[in-house]
Amino acid sequence: MRPLSIIALAAFINTPAAAQEVDSTAAIKDALSAAPPEIAASAAVQDWTGNVLRGGYSDWICYPTAPGRGDAKCPMCLDATWRDFVKARTAKMEFKTDSVGIAYMLAGDCPVSNTDPDAEAPTADNQWINAEGPHLMIIVPGNSVLEGMSTDPYNGRPYVMWKGTPYAHIMVPTAGNPHHKGMMRDGSGPHGRHHGMGKMMQEREN
Repeated sequence: MRPLSIIALAAFINTPAAAQEVDSTAAIKDALSAAPPEIAASAAVQDWTGNVLRGGYSDWICYPTAPGRGDAKCPMCLDATWRDFVKARTAKMEFKTDSVGIAYMLAGDCPVSNTDPDAEAPTADNQWINAEGPHLMIIVPGNSVLEGMSTDPYNGRPYVMWKGTPYAHIMVPTAGNPHHKGMMRDGSGPHGRHHGMGKMMQEREN
């Protein structure tokens, strides 16, 4: 069999099917970058319309950075409790759980308010975080256990995000998060929304 010519190969690469395959490969790589290797190895990957990009054999599902985030990267890998959390937040419903939930965002996060789950841009009082580094997120049963924890995202230690809302959770900086590099107290920098599942996940469930 003769090898494909350069022209023929280029034509193949430029077909919609080939482009989709390349996009899927990039999306899978992005999604799995959110999780530690041990979890990424067995996690499934889904896109924002619910398509399975890669099958898995564990409870974990990883998602690539949601569309519309520009150059920001905020893929995530969620357990079942966190998937329920995101569905509730998207629908603006009360969220309660009897179990601990874990989510990984080891590739960092998109810009976000530390106080307002629905904020899309910084204000004088919504404690805007421009670029959270690698971290994991923890949901615990009963927000009362969070009362003694700091809400300061600049202290380099675990802190509570969205305290006083049904969506309060613990942010835990991990290796590679050098004191929240890139965050600015004045709220300057790129705008965006946190936890990209948002409206797309809600539409998928309906």
